Amino acid sequence: MRNVVVTGPPRADIEKVRKLAEYGVATVHEAMGRTGFLGPRLRPVHLGSRIGGTAVTVLCAPGDNLMIHAAVEQCRPGDVLVVTTTSPSSDGMIGELVATALQARGVRGLVIEGGVRDVAELHAMGFPVWAEAVSAQGTVKATPGAVNVPIIVGGQQIRPGDAILADDDGVMCVPRLDVERALVDAQVRMENEQACREAYRAGELSLDLNDLRTKLAALGVEYVTAEEFGL
Repeated sequence: MRNVVVTGPPRADIEKVRKLAEYGVATVHEAMGRTGFLGPRLRPVHLGSRIGGTAVTVLCAPGDNLMIHAAVEQCRPGDVLVVTTTSPSSDGMIGELVATALQARGVRGLVIEGGVRDVAELHAMGFPVWAEAVSAQGTVKATPGAVNVPIIVGGQQIRPGDAILADDDGVMCVPRLDVERALVDAQVRMENEQACREAYRAGELSLDLNDLRTKLAALGVEYVTAEEFGL
């Protein structure tokens, strides 16, 4: 690994990312062909936040947050800090003090494949966090790493400047060059979902609306009476 801080990476258009976030992670994930989801282990520390921003990526040694401090300087308004470690670590790598510095630079939130602490303070200051762990165990500042390089989080590659979407359903990444397409596909999916919603409210069944009776029959599922089944 090369120990670098990369400055000025290209970023996705922040207004387009903000608009994309309005659709929600689940809708965009489905619209993108079920790609980009960072997995169920990354959970919101507090419910109720929905953010979209551009990734500033950080690769740290486990139990060491030195490169997070280096990353703060590289953050711009509209960014989301995305942190992982070279091997698994649940230590609380970011707390209220670093979050204060990030918030002052206009960072919209934190995604960390690791731990955070000071959760009450994070909630009080309105700084959204998605993490794998909450831990009072702190860290040292001793080991070099990298900032604004491609990293892997939840099995997905994240490059600096990619779009990061996060809400109560989890976190996903949309590659910077795919944001335009994602906006179009998400709008189509939202319109389809609205049509389904209206049909369900009118009493239609998903079995009929989605032609699932044909699929059930093709899979050999039979409808029998309770008497025929022996109940």
